[in-house]
Amino acid sequence: MESLQSRGSGDMGFSETLDELEWNFTYGAQGEGNGSLSGFWYNRNQTHLFGVLLAVTGNLIISISLNIQKYSHLKSAHQGSQKPYFQSILWWCGSLLMAIGEMGNFAAYGLAPITLIAPLGCVSISGSAIMSVIFLKENLRSSDLLGVTLASAGTYLLVAFAPDISQNITAIKVQYYLVGWQFLAYVILEILIFCILLYFYKRKDMKHIVILLTLVALLASMTVISVKAVSRMIILSVKGKMQLTYPIFYIMFIIMMASCIFQVKFLNQVMKLYNTTTVIPLNYMFFTTSAIIAGIIFYQEFLGAALLSAFMYLFGCFLSFFGVVLVTRNREKEHLQQSYIDFGQIPGKQTLDKIQPEANGQTYGTLPDESNSTTSSGREKKDI
Repeated sequence: MESLQSRGSGDMGFSETLDELEWNFTYGAQGEGNGSLSGFWYNRNQTHLFGVLLAVTGNLIISISLNIQKYSHLKSAHQGSQKPYFQSILWWCGSLLMAIGEMGNFAAYGLAPITLIAPLGCVSISGSAIMSVIFLKENLRSSDLLGVTLASAGTYLLVAFAPDISQNITAIKVQYYLVGWQFLAYVILEILIFCILLYFYKRKDMKHIVILLTLVALLASMTVISVKAVSRMIILSVKGKMQLTYPIFYIMFIIMMASCIFQVKFLNQVMKLYNTTTVIPLNYMFFTTSAIIAGIIFYQEFLGAALLSAFMYLFGCFLSFFGVVLVTRNREKEHLQQSYIDFGQIPGKQTLDKIQPEANGQTYGTLPDESNSTTSSGREKKDI
């Protein structure tokens, strides 16, 4: 009898898992709450879906802005213009669109969990690859199509299996999370790792890409925590529940600004030392991982989540990571040509000089002095 009861309890657990899987994959079936896009599910997660829509739209606008700015640089280089890039109207249009896209991401963090919004950065990378093919006439590779497909599949899994929590983040709750033992332990560990890496970076002059991007990711975890708190408190204040009178709002705002400034500083250093095709996918992986960990620890976003949902969510992250790697792989090598003519590459010829473009014009640099070349050839004949 006891064995039957234990078997029955095991069957119940297995059936609940199947029900959860059916919950996330069934569309259009009858009944309340059946299917991830059913009316009950939609009503319960309407705010989250609006946040996802804002994030996806914002990332697409950012990808458009990047292509506009790239087109502005290419156009000025083709015309031989010596004007600074910030005097171009096209460049400013791209910057304005980027600001609008970032505002969409900022608002999205206030409406949906960090673990749902942060991985959606792959939309910007995939969208930029597609738009560069359409507008900049770049080559469409098979790896681009596969990468965009995998990133789209990962995005769907992230949205479908993200933690289903309705958080009412207020100033008082942020204060409560800020002094919780989980976050305090996390901050102490993060400060310790940050100081060790900063010591190797400054004192030992170790500028490995992993060290620099880890510093960026550690700062990014504080950025997403503060961005969500500030964004949510502003949204509640607009709705009539004033949160701006609490000191915690200004503390989180200062943390947000400071972490953003230092994050950009280290990221610029990485961009100077390494290729864009290496930095973009690694930075996306590091940033997304740190943001997910921060959301889980500070806002407890996976509290009570089922094992199947967590597994499918992580699988969606893996697909997004792999898709971004495929989209960015070897892209810069394919389009950037050698900027100078090297006579040393001609077999059997002595290296004379390198002809490279003038810094402020379209023309190439001066050829080697003919008199020097004739005298050197005369000396060679005398030696012979």
